[in-house]
Amino acid sequence: WLVAAGKAAIPMARAAADQLGDRLHQGIIVTKSSATVPADLAERYPELALHLAAHPVSDASSVAATEAVAAMLQGTSADDVVLCLISGGCSALLTRPLLTLPAWQQLNRALLASGCSIHTFNRIRQHLDEVKGGGLLRWAAPAAVRTLILSDVIGDDLSIIGSGPTVPPAATPAEADALLRQYDIYAQLAPATADRIQALLTSAPVDSPFPPYDNELVANLTLAAQAARERASQLGFTARFLTGRLDGDADQLGRFAAALAVDAPANEALILGGEATVQVRGQGRGGRNQELALAAAPLLDGGPPLALAALATDGEDRITGVAGAIATHLTANQAATIGLDITATLADNDSYAFWQALNASGEPLAGGLVERDPTGTNVNDLLIILRYEN
Repeated sequence: WLVAAGKAAIPMARAAADQLGDRLHQGIIVTKSSATVPADLAERYPELALHLAAHPVSDASSVAATEAVAAMLQGTSADDVVLCLISGGCSALLTRPLLTLPAWQQLNRALLASGCSIHTFNRIRQHLDEVKGGGLLRWAAPAAVRTLILSDVIGDDLSIIGSGPTVPPAATPAEADALLRQYDIYAQLAPATADRIQALLTSAPVDSPFPPYDNELVANLTLAAQAARERASQLGFTARFLTGRLDGDADQLGRFAAALAVDAPANEALILGGEATVQVRGQGRGGRNQELALAAAPLLDGGPPLALAALATDGEDRITGVAGAIATHLTANQAATIGLDITATLADNDSYAFWQALNASGEPLAGGLVERDPTGTNVNDLLIILRYEN
């Protein structure tokens, strides 16, 4: 049996099916509705049913896909093995919430806008959704479960990746309640929803034991950073990988990255990885990487020649078709020339419109959006700084 869920579900499932051959009895793939689906998928892998679902906020398609997984796993026996392939995005794609769907969506939108880390986000969701925090293990019982995990989380905590469908919870219900209070989430919810969540977290039942399971990390941000460093070296830069644990507010990280960039020696490439967060205060559109690059731009103005690229490895920085943005030492000047206000744009969280306008201005050396299709994988975000010769 096979369950593949996440942004990388299709390529992971295809690779597993090729290896398993006729040992594969039945499987389900759950991935984003914007995913690129190979034309021969159904014909070549008839044992695999494909379900396209919503991300980053679950909808009825996510619930339906999850119900299909639960129904399939009812057919397992103690002699069976369930192979689970988990990648980033699984938290939204695979869901059976203990709230109504509208209430669940309201909670998720509030958490997305709060600026909390993915660790906080998923510690909360694990106690309000049947499939998370090891729920998939119980659905698969009495079969043994083997899980291969592609990490999109800083530190590679397996209980956080995809909200840990095959891993016991990372926090207690009381800790989840405390996190909701810390970020003032209850005040942003309908009173009935807040009451329901508090009731669930204060009366959580004692869970049954987990069946046999094994989880293995197969890829993470470090691999992507190493590949970026190798490519920069091939291009003639002195390349260094500084950290894979970059996290925090996108505006603050943008300013930090700009300081690193302007102080870098000529002909040096700096590689960093992690994931920024955005506390949404305005009405605009954008993504964490677009906002990070925009926050860096004013501090690069008039400095040495360089480019700072903030990129989502899945190719989607909140907006399909946009992987992130590149800021350079010319960005702020070009923005002023065409009448763009960086400070006002950041206040309105409207980085996408800014970078769109910069792209349209016809000055490629000033940076702009990085536009591309989804990559079919997800190992968090990369920040790449290239300091050119003077």
